[in-house]
This record gives sequence, C-alpha cells and structure tokens, in this order.
Amino acid sequence: MDMGSSSSSSSGASCKISMLWNWTTVDACFISKQWHIRTVGAYVGTLIAIFAWVVVLEAFRRLSREYDRRIIMEWNSSRTDVEAAAHDSVKGLKGLSIMRFGNSNGEFRPTRTQQLVRSIFHTVQFGAGYMLMLLAMYYNGGIIFVIFVATFVGYFISGRDMSGGGSQSEGGKECCG
Repeated sequence: MDMGSSSSSSSGASCKISMLWNWTTVDACFISKQWHIRTVGAYVGTLIAIFAWVVVLEAFRRLSREYDRRIIMEWNSSRTDVEAAAHDSVKGLKGLSIMRFGNSNGEFRPTRTQQLVRSIFHTVQFGAGYMLMLLAMYYNGGIIFVIFVATFVGYFISGRDMSGGGSQSEGGKECCG
C-alpha cells in the first residue's frame, strides 16, 4: 500500500474562475465545483439550460401577474354582490363592508391563502433572479449574453399583458398592499 505516491491529477483539470470579463468555456465552474464544464458540449448545454431558465422565469412572472388580476377580479365581483345586498338591507353598506372585508373603507387585502400563494410566487422569482445574478457575476460573456437574449425572448413571449401587472384594478384600487 503505497499511499505517498498518489496524485490528484486523475480527476481532470481544475476550475477556471475569473472575476474579470472572460469567454472561458472548457474548465469553467459556476456556483460550485460540481458545476464544472469539462467540454464545449457541456458549456452549450449550460447555455441552453440558462436560456430555458430565464424564459420560464419570465413566464412565471406573467403567471404571478395573472394570479393577482384574478384575485382582484374575484374581490371586485364579490364587492359588487355585497353592495347590491346592502341596498336591500337595513344594515346599510358600511355594516356589510365591515363584516365582509374586515375594514370600514372596503380596501382590498388578500386572504391568508392568497397571500401565501403570492409569497410563493415572489420567493421563486427572487430565488431564480438571485441565482441568475450569481451566474452573471462570473463575468462569462456567453452566460451574460444568454441571460440578456433569454430575457428579451421570455418577455416578448410572456409580457404581452398590457395592464399594470395586477397592481391596479379597473376601479383604481391598488392590489395586495
């Protein structure tokens, strides 16, 4: 058992990490040493995966905006029903508003379940964006180029909704404060 003559060169080349602008393809490492690019094909695969990641992130942002719009539309619909019932009631609109919405001025507040879903949307978006930022901090030209192009493509596909992204309803009420 000769343990003194073993060498670590059998594991292959080491990671090349540069905090300056670079075009490194082979032996580049991203995020961890397990994400070690050993071939040009692996680098291309990484670029394709990042492209897909960014496009899916843009679609996820759209889904989040659609969810906000949906809960506002549901609230506006239920508010209209309550207002109609209030006119037929002896309690009046203000009494029903307090019972139904929990405050006297009828401001929209998402339910705990709705806010939980919105928080999940936000956390996924934040996490994905943060990881993309970490990738961009490797200053690899290919990675940065793909992030920009994929953002353009993803927004072009998913960003065609023209309203304020759920931040305002038709009545001017702000969403989800």
